[in-house]
Amino acid sequence: MRHLDRYFARREEGGVSWGTRIGRFSLPVSVALVAAVCAIGGCTLGPDYVRPSAVTPNAFRFAGDVPATPASESTLTPLPAWWKSFGDADLDALVDEGLAANHDLRIATARVEAFSAQVVVTGAQGLPQVGYGASAARQKVSSSTTALPPGSSGIGENYTAMVSASWELDLWGRLRRENEAARANLLATEQARLGVALTVVSSIVTGYITLLDLDRQLEISQATLEGRKSSVDVFKMRLEGGAVSEFEMMQVTAEYETAAAAIPTLQQAIAQQEHALSILVGRNPGPIVRRHTLEQLTQPPVPAGLPSDLIARRPDILQAEQQLVAANAAIGVARTLYFPSISLTAAAGTASRELNTLFTGPSRTWSFAGQLAGPLFAGGSIAALNQQARAQHDQAVEAYQLSIQNAFRDVDDALATIKAKRELVVVLERQVTALTRAVELTRERYDNGYTDYLEVLDTERSLFNSQLSLSSAQGDKYQALVSLYRALGGDWIDQVAPLPVAQQPPEHGHVSNAVNSPVAKAGSQ
Repeated sequence: MRHLDRYFARREEGGVSWGTRIGRFSLPVSVALVAAVCAIGGCTLGPDYVRPSAVTPNAFRFAGDVPATPASESTLTPLPAWWKSFGDADLDALVDEGLAANHDLRIATARVEAFSAQVVVTGAQGLPQVGYGASAARQKVSSSTTALPPGSSGIGENYTAMVSASWELDLWGRLRRENEAARANLLATEQARLGVALTVVSSIVTGYITLLDLDRQLEISQATLEGRKSSVDVFKMRLEGGAVSEFEMMQVTAEYETAAAAIPTLQQAIAQQEHALSILVGRNPGPIVRRHTLEQLTQPPVPAGLPSDLIARRPDILQAEQQLVAANAAIGVARTLYFPSISLTAAAGTASRELNTLFTGPSRTWSFAGQLAGPLFAGGSIAALNQQARAQHDQAVEAYQLSIQNAFRDVDDALATIKAKRELVVVLERQVTALTRAVELTRERYDNGYTDYLEVLDTERSLFNSQLSLSSAQGDKYQALVSLYRALGGDWIDQVAPLPVAQQPPEHGHVSNAVNSPVAKAGSQ
């Protein structure tokens, strides 16, 4: 049957629709021809899935500028629980809490459960449907409209007890393609759930680093405020003694208030960041425990690897591929609409006018029937549905290719940011060291009468701003590493965020194949 399917596909590509080609034969001949082939070797219309080729670079653009940990030439460094490399137990506890209680992750898990149930529903359509029924009726016939035998009251009874079965023969593979699409949608939903888990972990780590950065900036601001308060106290005494002017006193006071104004803004930002982290881990807004400073974090290693590894590691790419598998299967479903559906029905049971004879031999009854129904004229809707399925498949192909390119971009962006932030931290550390010494020298010059206090204030202001910039750059450096780990994806996601046992898809028949087979294998079906 596969050669016939390829033939029709070639005719479609050549500008002749499948329906038009079939129409050149008489309907009985067409159906008989295809049915004979299907009966001999089985038939599943539509193209089998083939993974589209993707152009991958040989190496990431900035990989050579960011030293990486040793890794195999063909695989990425394993990244299990990479956030533990920061060496912060409070962060580890937050991630564990978030994976267990984050509401977005729970919603995604519930979606997987729903699609798992849909796989069972779709698969059941290919099995015989068996049911039962019973009825009891008592009625009186009108003697005015019906001639009744002499002495008849016109009252009658009917009792039935039946078992029925129906089965749609999947000659053209419609149900098989629908089941294939359902399995692919299930796998796509699971990859979407893993993508949510990846986002949750990355957001918690990024939010925690931001919180430590804000703590450090608040510490710098409070230390600067204490230093400027001491200057204000000294200048008050000097103003009272006539050693300084009121203008100098106001300059010192203004710098003190500038430092004071930064503190409530930072305290607000800290509270809001704590609230955001609380929501991420499934809590009501509240404080976040942290016993480490930004400087005490251990710098995680930079993983190494090849761009081609991303295709098998990124949840968004794997999700896009499974959506493509489903769209490919939908083409086969659309093609089966040209052919008739064939179903069988059977029923057996008993029927009697008297209840006491319902289960006696003469009351037995049975029936068996076959039904064939197909389209003769549909106003072009079937051809349009086939065109729609092909267009949706083309969209899925482009979405898959785009997800791969976006993955390469994410990694290259993260590597470029790591390189830039590392260089910036080195520059700012030198700047802070130089400004710290400059403040000391400027104060000595002021104490010896070589300059006014305005120069001291300018130098202190520069040091304050440089310290804040250094703290932000250090936080950005760590966050760039988080972005890299997020961009690389990895098998670790399924290890730290497995599906609950109660929500695992059933382990039987067609369902187990969809759940337990590797994504690449499922995609090649």
